[in-house]
Amino acid sequence: MTVRSRPLFARLYRRASEVMDEHGVAEHRRAAVAGLSGRVIEVGAGNGRMFAHYPATVTEVVAVEPERHLRAAAVDAATSVPVTVVEGLAEALPGGDGEFDAAVTALVLCSVPSQDAALAEIRRVLRPGGELRFFEHVMAPSPGAMRRVQRIVDATLWPPLMGGCHTGRDTAAAIARAGFTIEAISRFTFPATGPVGPAGPHILGRAVRSALPEAHPVRTA
Repeated sequence: MTVRSRPLFARLYRRASEVMDEHGVAEHRRAAVAGLSGRVIEVGAGNGRMFAHYPATVTEVVAVEPERHLRAAAVDAATSVPVTVVEGLAEALPGGDGEFDAAVTALVLCSVPSQDAALAEIRRVLRPGGELRFFEHVMAPSPGAMRRVQRIVDATLWPPLMGGCHTGRDTAAAIARAGFTIEAISRFTFPATGPVGPAGPHILGRAVRSALPEAHPVRTA
């Protein structure tokens, strides 16, 4: 995720996100932020498809987006809870240490250059005990054909065509490694029916910033 202008990708992403939301992603977005309160930082806000789902208990959302066309669309979408859309990188987030009550990532940790760097920054700006809510497509849960397909597409055309996206990242492990305790996680395939592509396996869950930046076990409560 880098600060840049990608007008073609932004146009395709906007349309794709609308179609995906119509076919079930909107419900996952809503579940990802349910029950949040206080100040929230959203990393990689895209065109602002998450904004409509924040509950009224959220007092402010700082939405970070590096691509200028998507950022402009996010500004237009910021009509629900108080949202401030800003330019920035996942690896250098705006905000002081411990400034936010929660952080949200939605279909973005697939595209950051370094998950470890991005998650370290997210941990930095969260207060102790603050929550990370995540909704991401990830590496297939079991070894086999899908993982082989993911390795092939990630090594060839998928990242340059899809804005730096990678399909085969073990994002849950990266979250735990960054100093979060995963307290709830669900794994599913999207779409639930029909052909499944390399970006089909997903996770959705909640993690808590721990006291020390060390790896923690993944709990599935």
